[in-house]
Amino acid sequence: MASAAKAITARDRSIRFYTTMARISAADKAIQRGLAAGELQFQYYPAGGQEAIPAGIEPHLSRDDYAVITYRCIHDIVAKGTPLREIMAEMYGKAAGTSKGKGGPMHLSDPRSGLMVTTGIVGAGLPIANGLALAAQLQKSGRVTIVNFGDGATSTGAFHEALTLASVWQLPVVFVCQNNQYAEYTSLAEYTRSSSLAAKAAAYEIPGVCVDGTDPRAVYAAAGDAIERARSGKGPTFIEATCHRLQGHAFGSDDSHMEKTALEAAKKAAPVPVFRALLLAEKIATEAELAEIDRRARAEVDEAIRFARDASAPSADELYTDVFASSTAIPELDQRAPMRAAGTTPSKDATRKITFGAAVGEALDIALGRDQRVVLLGEDIADPAGGVVKTTAGLSSKYGRDRVRPTPIAESAIVGAAIGAALAGMRPVAEIMINDFFAVCMDQVANHAAKLRYMSGGRTSVPLTIRTLTAGNVGSFGAQHSQSLEAWLAHTPGLKIVYPSTPYEAKGLLLSCIDDDDPCVFFESMRTYFTPGPVPEGYYTIPLGVADIKRPGKDVTIISYGWPLAEALAAADTLAEEGVEAEVLDLRTIVPLDRAAVLESVGRTGRALIVHAAVEFAGFGAELASIIHQNLHGQLLAPVRRVGAKYTPVPFSQALESLHFPNQPRILDAVHTLLS
Repeated sequence: MASAAKAITARDRSIRFYTTMARISAADKAIQRGLAAGELQFQYYPAGGQEAIPAGIEPHLSRDDYAVITYRCIHDIVAKGTPLREIMAEMYGKAAGTSKGKGGPMHLSDPRSGLMVTTGIVGAGLPIANGLALAAQLQKSGRVTIVNFGDGATSTGAFHEALTLASVWQLPVVFVCQNNQYAEYTSLAEYTRSSSLAAKAAAYEIPGVCVDGTDPRAVYAAAGDAIERARSGKGPTFIEATCHRLQGHAFGSDDSHMEKTALEAAKKAAPVPVFRALLLAEKIATEAELAEIDRRARAEVDEAIRFARDASAPSADELYTDVFASSTAIPELDQRAPMRAAGTTPSKDATRKITFGAAVGEALDIALGRDQRVVLLGEDIADPAGGVVKTTAGLSSKYGRDRVRPTPIAESAIVGAAIGAALAGMRPVAEIMINDFFAVCMDQVANHAAKLRYMSGGRTSVPLTIRTLTAGNVGSFGAQHSQSLEAWLAHTPGLKIVYPSTPYEAKGLLLSCIDDDDPCVFFESMRTYFTPGPVPEGYYTIPLGVADIKRPGKDVTIISYGWPLAEALAAADTLAEEGVEAEVLDLRTIVPLDRAAVLESVGRTGRALIVHAAVEFAGFGAELASIIHQNLHGQLLAPVRRVGAKYTPVPFSQALESLHFPNQPRILDAVHTLLS
């Protein structure tokens, strides 16, 4: 794809710069007037002093090029070409807004113009931009990704991880640091000793350029070189565009933290009036011509505001729309009747037996072979390592390291890249080696993967799968490699949580996750990883949100998932010897939750025991118990009981670890209590 910059005259280009800056300024000032009058009510971050930066970049971009921006965004989104009507409607929280009123001013997005993400989290957009660039690289589309961020973002871990990955993979991305001299309320000198932020790029072998961000011509020249470099496959560039914020951090906040002399000088050198005066001095435009540009900009903004005022608010139905691709996945809306696995699902009576880990590897192999959009990302996944437990062994040799991509040890970069690639139409499978490591990348998972569909009003989707391994109850891993954190994730709307217990389900559910249009977290258990079981050959899927009765019974329902299911089945065998018929229900997926299967089973038996590897206190079992009591209170023969991990970090000593996790004796004790 050639550069979007046309062969136009210097005069026409200068007029274009000014027109963009005038539109930005008109929109920015109108929003502040609305806030001052009380007509608008939201947190707003003015763009005064930064108008020239996107004005200089925009001529090089087409609507096909991607942009990821931060919450101080009105200048970037106006320059990228999003209709002002839709921008203002979103500011007013109206259904006609860019995101149907669901995103608001800090989360504007417009995929039609290439504006894929606006994030309210400092620095978080950089890893996502890498993913968009990765998709363009794999698809050979020629698209370039621009990611704009403030100077404060250069202090974040996401910044370091993103530049590391972009450099290693030579991604077509341009990092644009809009250095307005303040990280919120903290001056540059108070948070860095670096005299130049652009100089940081050298540590990553990325070209770093410092440019006057108040001069659209200077920005245009620097951006042109960087964008052409990215398009030609030469990798990323870091541009530091220096400017000065002309007001406090947010609308209404004071500027007492700002150095007064520098602030007054910056106001006198404000980009819009200075560039306007320059055009007059150079006789590029007359006063009448510039006045007409100003008038049109104000008129366009005023008309957009009138449109937004008159537009309708979102309907009540929109509250649940866009959480998932289908609202039936939302737990509180799921009114399905009890389901069983669809008739197209292969029989579990397959004669071939393979381990849980081999079933996962086979699913990944099939997915890579049948869909070019599938790409794997993770630490140590390529040959010769083949993954920490050899799950991906042979896949990079078979499909190439472009599609089975080993990454730095950088969980936020891994998940962010997967998010961006998914936004651009890929179906990435990211591996977070151990479930505990979700604590490192939770921002990307919970604030971005889970929310982007909703915050965009359904205009974007994030079809990614995150595989993760729980290493609890196998001994020797200790407190930071053994947790089961599904309750964290289930509490986050927008994530599907899948937790298989057998090799058969591992393969079928993983293929369903990869085919799914929503972000899925797929749990694997070290405790069962090398246990064999019957698994059909070839491609098959198991529907998400359909539980499975592993053992029928009539006296008590034991509900479980993951590795504790085997403990539940063993306990059921012992109970059978006592004359107790325990039904064992495998949830298989936590979100979507098969509420109907839970209620149907417990309604028949009158007793329920919930068993999971996670800490019992505030674990997912508490939610299940609440659902059961609310719906079956009059039918229960005993209160619901739970058996989960004890409220301690996972101990290293196997003697203590065996006491920490659920086991057959604890399950039997709980059932005996229910029966008594």
